[in-house]
Amino acid sequence: MSKFNLSKLGPGLLFAGAAIGVSHLVQSTRAGADFGWGLVWALLLINLFKYPFFQYGPRYAQATGETLLDGYFKLGKGYLWVYFILNIATMFTIQSAVTIVTAGLASTLFGLTSNIVTWGIIITLSCSVILILGKYQWLDKLIKVIMVTLAISSILAVSVAFAKNDTPLSFQQVFPDSSGLLFLIAFLGWMPAPLDISIWHSIWTIEKNKTQANNSLRDSLFDFNVGYIATILLALCFLGLGALVMFGSGSQFSNQGGEFAQQLIELYTSNLGQAAYGIIGIAAFTTMLSTTLTTLDASPRAMSKTIQLLFSKEKNYYLPWMIILTFGTAAIFLFLLSEMGQLVQIATVLSFMTAPLYSFLNYRLVISKAMPKEHQPKKGLRILSVVGILFLTGFTLFYLLSL
Repeated sequence: MSKFNLSKLGPGLLFAGAAIGVSHLVQSTRAGADFGWGLVWALLLINLFKYPFFQYGPRYAQATGETLLDGYFKLGKGYLWVYFILNIATMFTIQSAVTIVTAGLASTLFGLTSNIVTWGIIITLSCSVILILGKYQWLDKLIKVIMVTLAISSILAVSVAFAKNDTPLSFQQVFPDSSGLLFLIAFLGWMPAPLDISIWHSIWTIEKNKTQANNSLRDSLFDFNVGYIATILLALCFLGLGALVMFGSGSQFSNQGGEFAQQLIELYTSNLGQAAYGIIGIAAFTTMLSTTLTTLDASPRAMSKTIQLLFSKEKNYYLPWMIILTFGTAAIFLFLLSEMGQLVQIATVLSFMTAPLYSFLNYRLVISKAMPKEHQPKKGLRILSVVGILFLTGFTLFYLLSL
């Protein structure tokens, strides 16, 4: 049995960094604020049913030495064109959404200026410089520091909330009525993350193998499981914070991510005491900074690889796409900030509705001839995959029929 060490962790933590963002800080907290502990069933169920399809990213990459995008191309060029179009439709909105929440938190925590647009552009440019200069190696090291800080501060925050709570806890589960259905869809769509992040994970796995040889499939799956379990535990932490501090408070919460984040810190501070301000602030800011940084890295990598495959190019287009995404994000801040709520809603619904497609493609790849037989998923994971595809497809149809 090979000895596992911390240096082999990387892509799984990057996955966690990308996943633990708006879905956790905003949507999980809001789920707790609006429904108490009543949506724990949805949180656990969606993480269970999405698990195989996220796991197939590093599994396929480690077993074949290729990204999922290479696999999609083998299944049919049309699948890659669909991915390209969907990514163009959502990448700028997603980057803007996560960055604006990070900017709102930075404004609240650090002062300097209350202008969210200014903070958004500062954060975007700073992350771009880090990624361009440091490439994967800096990202790999930085995310480990961020994730440890995030885990400690989040667990401390929810522990304080439990200690301060003096009302009986109710764990009765609920299914939202028609007015809450759209929120449930968004919650499921981005919990723990959109399924296309499995593509990013496969790309990061290949990058990790360039900087560290001798990684095995076992190492990659252990790394993934560490990151995945972290996303579930921290989602429960944020849902718990919403349930313990915000549920039944009577407060009206903003639909705008940046404003919601500020309300969140202020409400936590007023309920848990000024001493909790630093803990909550660090937990919230590291949550969003990790997502801002990882999404800014992953989208250009994915688009570069897609262009290479679609047009048979050898050139690396990471830097051009980084510049395009940076300026596109800044443009949304400057000209479409008032429409951010609608743009995010469109992106979350698209993420949910495309989940059956990505789940089908990922499963089909890992049981195809392109995948070495000894690395294909075992019977239990195959059964969970089929049930997961049926669940995601069924819930998507249910949503479409309820419109």
